[in-house]
Formats: sequence, C-alpha cells, structure tokens
Amino acid sequence: MAHRDEKLKSELADAGFGPGLLDVAFEVDGILQKWRRRHVKRELGTRALKELGLDLDLAQLDALMAVWAPTNEFDDAPGGETMVQTVAQRLGIDPSRASRLTGDLIRRGLIRRSVSQIDGRRTILEPTDLGNQVANAVRFYKFAALGDFFSGWTKDEIATFLPLLDRFTSWSEQSDRFPRHLRDRIEELSSELPPLDQADDCA
Repeated sequence: MAHRDEKLKSELADAGFGPGLLDVAFEVDGILQKWRRRHVKRELGTRALKELGLDLDLAQLDALMAVWAPTNEFDDAPGGETMVQTVAQRLGIDPSRASRLTGDLIRRGLIRRSVSQIDGRRTILEPTDLGNQVANAVRFYKFAALGDFFSGWTKDEIATFLPLLDRFTSWSEQSDRFPRHLRDRIEELSSELPPLDQADDCA
C-alpha cells in the first residue's frame, strides 16, 4: 500500500512541500494516530480506577475532575465556583448530560450542591471530603505514572520537550488556516468528490 502514500506525497510536493517536510508530517501523523487510539481507550484512567478499586466509570471521573477543577487543567471559573454549565463547558458535553453526571456524583456522595458566595441566587457544585479523597488518589496515580516515565529523561530533554509540546498543541487551532493556493486545491478536491449516497455507482 506504500504506493498510495507516494502518490499523495507527489501531490503534496506539487503543492510546494519538500520531501523532508513531508516525511516528518507522515511520521508525526503516524505517532499521533497510534496515540489517539490509545487515548480513546483511556488506558491510564481505566487502570487507575481498577487498581484503586473505584466503582466509577470514566465519564463520572471526568465530571468529578471538572468539579474538582485542577488548576493545571481548568482556570475558567470566576471566583473558583463551578456550576453544571461550567462542567458542560469544561468537558465539551451537553448541559443535560452534565446535569445527569453531576446528579450521579451527588447521589454517590462525591460532590454536593452549595450556595454561591458571589451570587446567593446561584447554585454551585463542590467536592465533598470523599470527592476530594477520590480526586487526590486518581491524580496521585496519574502523576506517579507520568513522573515514573519522565524519570528516564534528562533535564535537557525535558526542557526541550515541554515548550515544543506546548507549541505543537496549538497546531489544531491553526490547522484550517491554509494559504490561498492550498485552499484552492482543497476546494478542487471537494468539487471532485461525489456525494456519498452515490457510492454504489462508483464501485
């Protein structure tokens, strides 16, 4: 199947990308796709829940963390207060699903409803002592795993890696900002593609 990649690389070269750059792009994409498949399975989170003996699913864990609001992940709540819609925004889910998940956590004693200190008419969510204990245990597991992995890296490797990782993660926010000649080619590709409901005619 390698000939398919060579054809694609030829088309990209015609668009102005050098062979060295294309090799890097293909290698990075391969690494990212393998990582994405592992990430989708949530292997680390699943392992943490299992080894800690926590009877929670990953969606409930995510919702607990959205309420617990680790400062290295979330810094979007004015005054540090969290509401159902805040959980929805942080997790990128529908407010009704956020409401169901937080309701589950309330029933299980992991979070509680409270009154806002900023606006007494507003109901906020807070972790209970049990919720704090669970969140801290899961975070210890996660950072122990990361710390153990990076313990094999040199200080120079870490100092090089972190800013480059931060720089690379901004790529997805810019990935649709094509120059005009690439935008034109993408529009051509779109016009050449038949509607998918005509797939049988193209077989």
